[in-house]
Amino acid sequence: MSPSLPTIVLGGGCFWCTEAVFVQVQGITDVESGYSNGHVRQPSYEDVCTGTTGHNEVVKLTYDPAQISTREILEIFFVIHDPTTLNRQGNDVGTQYRSGIYFTTPEQEAVAREVIADMAASGVYKHPIVTEVVPMDHYWPAEDYHQDFFARNPHQGYCMAVAAPKVAKFRKTFARLQKA
Repeated sequence: MSPSLPTIVLGGGCFWCTEAVFVQVQGITDVESGYSNGHVRQPSYEDVCTGTTGHNEVVKLTYDPAQISTREILEIFFVIHDPTTLNRQGNDVGTQYRSGIYFTTPEQEAVAREVIADMAASGVYKHPIVTEVVPMDHYWPAEDYHQDFFARNPHQGYCMAVAAPKVAKFRKTFARLQKA
C-alpha cells in the first residue's frame, strides 16, 4: 500500500480562478474548491459571501511530490494572484478573498515561509506580502456547481475577464509545468 499524497489548501481570491489554473498543473492529482479556516460548520456559499463566517474561498490541492514540489506550487500561486492586498483580489473584496496558505505538514509551512521571505527580499512586490500562513482548519467542500466552474463556463463574463487571464499567465510563465 502506497502512502497517500499530500494536500495543501490555498486562498488566492475567487476559487474559480485558482482552480482554473491548478487543474492544468502537472503533478496536481486533484483540485477541489472549498471553504477553509472559518468558524461555521458546513457553510454555504451565501454564508461565506457575508464575510461573517471567517472562511476563505480556497482550493484544496492533492499533489505528487515526485512530479511537483511544494515550492513550485507556491511559486505558481504567487504569480496568479496579488499577495499584497489585504482581504481583496481585484474587485473581489472581503475576508473570504484573503491570500492564504493553509498547510497540512510542518514541511509545507517551512517552504511557504521560505518562499515569502525570498520574494520579500527580492523586491518583486512594491508592497508587503500579507499572505497568511496557518494550519488548515475546518475545510468544507464548496457546492457542486462551484467545482470545475471555469471548465464548464469558459464564456461566462467573470471567467473571461478574471479567470482566463490568470490561466494565460500560468501557461506563459510555467509552460514546463503544464499538463500535456
